[in-house]
Amino acid sequence: MIYKMKKLTFLIFHNEYQDFLDKIREMGVIHVVQRQEGEPDAKLLDYMQKRSQYKDTLKRMFLLAEGKYADKQTNLSAADIVQQLEDKQEGIQELSQKIANTDKEIAALGDWGDFDRSSIDKLEKAGWKTYFFSCGERDYDPEWEKAYSVVPIREDKGHKNFLIVSDKPVTIPLDALSLPHKSLSELKAERAGLQQQLADAKADLAAFGGDNYKTLENDLQYLEGDIDLRKVQLTGEPKAEGSVLLMEGWVPDKDKDQVCSQLDDMGVYYEVSDPVKGDNPPIKFKNNWFVRMYEVLTKMYGMPDYDEFDPTPLIAPFFSIFFAFCIGDAGYGLVLVLLGLFLRRKLPKMRGIMNLVTTLGVFTIIIGSILGTCFGVSLFDLNLPEGIKKFMIAGKIPGTAYDKQMLLALIIGVIHISIAMTIKAVVSTLRFGFKNSLSDWGWLLVVVGFVIVGTLSFFKFISPNMTKWTFIIIGGIGAIGIYLLNDLHRNVLANVGAGLWGTYNMATGLMGDVLSYIRLYALGLAGGMLGGVFNQLAFMVNDGCGRGVIGWILCGVVLILGHTLNIAMSCLSAFVHPLRLNFVEFFKNSGYEGQGEAYKPFTTVEKQLS
Repeated sequence: MIYKMKKLTFLIFHNEYQDFLDKIREMGVIHVVQRQEGEPDAKLLDYMQKRSQYKDTLKRMFLLAEGKYADKQTNLSAADIVQQLEDKQEGIQELSQKIANTDKEIAALGDWGDFDRSSIDKLEKAGWKTYFFSCGERDYDPEWEKAYSVVPIREDKGHKNFLIVSDKPVTIPLDALSLPHKSLSELKAERAGLQQQLADAKADLAAFGGDNYKTLENDLQYLEGDIDLRKVQLTGEPKAEGSVLLMEGWVPDKDKDQVCSQLDDMGVYYEVSDPVKGDNPPIKFKNNWFVRMYEVLTKMYGMPDYDEFDPTPLIAPFFSIFFAFCIGDAGYGLVLVLLGLFLRRKLPKMRGIMNLVTTLGVFTIIIGSILGTCFGVSLFDLNLPEGIKKFMIAGKIPGTAYDKQMLLALIIGVIHISIAMTIKAVVSTLRFGFKNSLSDWGWLLVVVGFVIVGTLSFFKFISPNMTKWTFIIIGGIGAIGIYLLNDLHRNVLANVGAGLWGTYNMATGLMGDVLSYIRLYALGLAGGMLGGVFNQLAFMVNDGCGRGVIGWILCGVVLILGHTLNIAMSCLSAFVHPLRLNFVEFFKNSGYEGQGEAYKPFTTVEKQLS
């Protein structure tokens, strides 16, 4: 359902404009029509740049704090939080670079051992200089030992490290190495200290992110209010040489009287009117608690136009059925219910989503029980009472090689598309008039009429002769709307050509749309089979271990890991594919466009205090 809207038109004197905006902002129910054109001014650009910076910073803080943040405010401003966070991250980068440099120095001393640099310094003061060399064994000349005091340090895999202590310059064809002026033990101690500093800095950064997350989040919300205010300030359309400004807005019909009373007290000139064709009123949903959980799915596609229909009441039951069908396991539904109830308490901000998860879990328990699968086990094959098995849909259709569940998926698809075509005809009539919707009614009569008559004939509620004549009558009446009256402003030949083209598109598209619903059966079958495979694998492991304690432990591990993986993959598929069936097959056949604008009242955002 969609709330009815009333259009408000204001004329405000230029010198009273800001005061007027402050007052309607306090009302918090008027959706202001923003007519700003061209580039935003410098102030708005500054606000938008800060918003982007704050959002990026919040993401980093959330990750640093691992989603655990204090539910309180601090005295820091948003700018201080951003700056201190950057300073702390720069400090961490500097420490990381120092550790990397120390690692290089440690590596350089790795082949020389842990010697005391102070001894070398004493030799240099006495006039003796120490030279460090490294070369291949083939490049080493034993004659050097006759000319200088050569001290071998290490020889490994054809490579030699040695040093020369001399009171005169050393002239050999090798370049002396420049080693760190610290001992290996000093460098290792320094590295350990740097690592501790780095760990402390990271812990401090995470704590800073958690402590200040709510503060920055609140400042971001306040900034969003400033952005909305600035946009509205730029919205007014100058009239009468700029002395007055024209502004438009929308208010839900249920709030009209209260808003008008406050506007009368303000002494503002305004007019209230109903929306007319060409207006684009904002959309505010009016649904019960069950349907409200699924509004997030509608918003993912797009809000309906004001004169369209709200698809959420139909998405709610069908998405739930499709989701449950794709998982097709009562045990997995129970897991979703328990998970939703648990996270609902742990994550209060996601209570709406968790309610949806719990609801989908309940549907999955029901549909999974009907399909006869629980944690990969076929309930139909268990020794259950026949009265319970009568409610299960499993096995082949008698006399055929087709699965009952596959037929059920196709039947659900036919019903879903038939409802979509019915909605398209009704909404088209309300939007454009009956005369301009004859083609939609013709297709509705042919497709849905044939489905109904064929069903009645299949169950022998009507005779074959009556079926034949009913098909002829329905087809004839539908053909008039499809081929002759699809557009009353064109000639007959053009209508016939358009009708033939529409017939081709309908025949090919409708068949593909119906067959798309087989994915419900295929995904449920795949998930059930994979669950059964994990069960077999777990008990094979148990048998291989002799059914002892270790065997049962390993069996439990395989069951838990296997079914957890299967639930995760099944839920992903059960979300994506039912969404496609609603967004593609249903929306296409119902004519839903989803180009509307969400109702967003112009309101004040208060800064929360700690």
